[in-house]
Amino acid sequence: MEKTVSESNLPGFRFHPTEEELLDFYLTRAVLGKKLNFDIIGVVNLYRHEPWELPGLARIGEREWYFFVPRGRKSLNGGRPNRTTEKGFWKATGSDRTIRSSKDPKRIIGLRKTLVFYEGRAPRGCKTDWVMNEYRLPGDTFTSIDKEDIVLCKIYRKATSLKELEQRAAMEEDARASSPSDVEVHQKPMISVDDYDVEEEKIESKPTELQVPQFNQLEWMQDPFLTQLRSPWFPDPFLQPPNYANVLNF
Repeated sequence: MEKTVSESNLPGFRFHPTEEELLDFYLTRAVLGKKLNFDIIGVVNLYRHEPWELPGLARIGEREWYFFVPRGRKSLNGGRPNRTTEKGFWKATGSDRTIRSSKDPKRIIGLRKTLVFYEGRAPRGCKTDWVMNEYRLPGDTFTSIDKEDIVLCKIYRKATSLKELEQRAAMEEDARASSPSDVEVHQKPMISVDDYDVEEEKIESKPTELQVPQFNQLEWMQDPFLTQLRSPWFPDPFLQPPNYANVLNF
């Protein structure tokens, strides 16, 4: 009877295989139909689940989760496989990378495709930090032997390095230090449109004061209009009160 990792309860056990071990041992045995004594990697159709649901479906793993994924008919016939989920899609980044044997560098043991999960629908979508490495054997492997069409996928979340976090913090600090005036401008009280209308009404409702020119006696005498009203037969009304008796010879 085969045992799972949880049943064996191995203390201190960690599953962290290299790419060569994934291809040359685990995937090769799965393709040939050979079972392991410990059922570490399960068979799951990843595209029926969202990436954040996959850690709960893995049989082992803390930061990396491994799955055998059957290949669909579309990909077997040379077409592009459907990597769409209910809430997003997996998008390949770059070209496939060739994996070679460490003992014999001339021997190609498999290919690796890197994909990133996007929420939404293609071609638009919001990029997430979920990443998948899809490992498959070369096309000419076991051509004369009946084999299962399956790939091995590693799922993990891309972590932000400490160096990148420090760079972001330094850039934000420089931006705040270089523009102190911007902070002061934003702290000033804003005047709303209603306040502006009230101030405008106050200005319009304020009565207009009549500006009357101020003249002294000499300025009145020099005014052209008043000069025409003055007559040599009458005394100057602006200098002294008129004496009508003298004028009429009374």
